[in-house]
Amino acid sequence: MNNKIRENALYSSYLSSDDEKKRMYDYEINKASRVDESANYNLLTGLPVLRMFNILCTDIIRSNPDKKFGVIMSDITQFKAVNEFLGRQTGDMVLHKIADCLNAHVQQRPLTVAGHARADIFVLFTAYEDRSELSDIATGIKNEINALPLAYHVNISFGICASEESQPSISYIRDCANLALHEIKGKHYADCLFFEDSMRTDMLKEKLIESELLIAIENEQIVPYIQPQVDMSTNRIIGGEALTRWIHPSQGLIAPDEFISIAEDSGLIISVDYFIWQKVFEYQRKVIDSGRQPVPISVNVSRMHVYDPDMTRVLTQFVKTYDVAPEYVPLELTESAFTSDENKIILTMENLRSLGFTISMDDFGSGYSSLNMLKSRDMDEIKIDKGMLSDLDNKKGRIIMSSMLDMLSHLDVNVIAEGVETPQQQDFLVSNGCTNAQGFLFYKPMPLAEFDKLI
Repeated sequence: MNNKIRENALYSSYLSSDDEKKRMYDYEINKASRVDESANYNLLTGLPVLRMFNILCTDIIRSNPDKKFGVIMSDITQFKAVNEFLGRQTGDMVLHKIADCLNAHVQQRPLTVAGHARADIFVLFTAYEDRSELSDIATGIKNEINALPLAYHVNISFGICASEESQPSISYIRDCANLALHEIKGKHYADCLFFEDSMRTDMLKEKLIESELLIAIENEQIVPYIQPQVDMSTNRIIGGEALTRWIHPSQGLIAPDEFISIAEDSGLIISVDYFIWQKVFEYQRKVIDSGRQPVPISVNVSRMHVYDPDMTRVLTQFVKTYDVAPEYVPLELTESAFTSDENKIILTMENLRSLGFTISMDDFGSGYSSLNMLKSRDMDEIKIDKGMLSDLDNKKGRIIMSSMLDMLSHLDVNVIAEGVETPQQQDFLVSNGCTNAQGFLFYKPMPLAEFDKLI
């Protein structure tokens, strides 16, 4: 089946497969019933998380086949900057304000549900007669936020889907609104955009990847590639990072930037991560059984695990099943994982550190809050973002990098430079006390079998 036929089939299933809608609804009901009730609502705002939001909306759609429904999704541009410049308490106040605005519409409008998707992303589902009702809601919320007495301008964007279908799938109209939001977010000429049919092709391509990704996980087309980490002073391999690759049966190797963001948006990234983690633990067990000393192979922890109640249980089960010490599988988190829900992820990471896991901050220096995060959290390892190395050609860049390395040397953390690609970068790092690195100058990511031969 070619991609065009599959796209059409996928679109039809969105709109007309009652059995599929019922199956997904029953699945969500069952999943929601198996978790603590508090997990169905955001701790900060009290609004339903997406799982519960979908259930509530589906109930309304089923009971009102004669109504038209729309979804409004909102997102704050550079919310990390809001937290950085105004403080997290003010950032939380902004989120509470948005939640209050949405709750007001829930109280005023019949057949309306508000939800807190994640971080600064909110969603509103409502019945409507005219599309202008939906844009008026978005405008009203923006005006409320603009009226807040803040020293930093908070720019909020809205994506809207006004469905004309009878009993549409909530996931479909929400995805349409989300696509419109991605189109408009950060643009200066407008802050509100309706989903149009011209956007459908791009969305269906994403959904096609999403549907194939589930099959890829089940059929082990998802595999770990390892990029070795070296001690630049001796060229000795000291570890590696497990990176996710998709070996498609007909398309070959699919780059991670084509599917990772889709996996995150759909929630499949949790299953992808679990699979990669298991393969790394399995490999480390084989190394130990062969009588060799393993080197640490770090695994990535997606920001979506902030909302994953099973992460600690899964990791500790892998430690027990494969009898591999946690120190041989360090956990890498990006700054965005911490800013999604700071308190929750900090508690989880502290618990995992107490169990012996090493915690690494990935992409250090790429965001607004890296220094502040380093000051307030215990980290075992810092991975310097490759973007910092691209500025070594100018004097200011060298001064900043040299000062950063000097600072990190006093914090008792292991430091690894990512993206080292030239001998000049290597010489600069070594002369400034940073000897650990990974990058194309030394090795590209490779299959596990090649990495095993290498070490």
